[in-house]
Amino acid sequence: MVDDLEKNPWTTKSESIRYENPWIRLEHHEVITPGGGDGIYGVVRFKNLAIGIIPLDKDYNTWLVGQFRYPQKKYSWEMPEGGGLLNVEPIASAKRELLEECGLKASHWQLVQKMDLSNSVSDEEALIYVATGITEHTALPEESEQLVVKKIPFNEMVSMVLNDQIHDSMTVAAVFKVKWMIDQGLL
Repeated sequence: MVDDLEKNPWTTKSESIRYENPWIRLEHHEVITPGGGDGIYGVVRFKNLAIGIIPLDKDYNTWLVGQFRYPQKKYSWEMPEGGGLLNVEPIASAKRELLEECGLKASHWQLVQKMDLSNSVSDEEALIYVATGITEHTALPEESEQLVVKKIPFNEMVSMVLNDQIHDSMTVAAVFKVKWMIDQGLL
């Protein structure tokens, strides 16, 4: 049963598509706000899941991916991550991304976090996995990616988050969740 406070207080009067490409759709909504006034709302609909992976070897080393992020116009260090088609099992997308970006395969996978990435303007969902039982193979990056991959101790990655060297929201959340799991003996 949905509590009255959890019911949708918005009324949509109309919606139209303003832009669309293979990855996103931008919608314009005419609405009645929760306060009863007329308003507008822009919504970005994502056509993929956001998938992130913290790979850990037996010594608690992990892999970071560095790349220039066009929207922010800056270089970013992140866990391996990418998009997963909505009609594909998320774990298959996670396995593909880990191999593409880092040249890694894992024998054990655990979903550790689900997130809404920017819920004030988008419906983008994220799934974050921990991958263990790591074996190294050849990376297969997409042609649109210019990646730098480095292997570091997981605690160094934690320090990078704490020292404001990693800004990617999925990576920050994943690092704190995985650190907590390690400290609790859950990994």
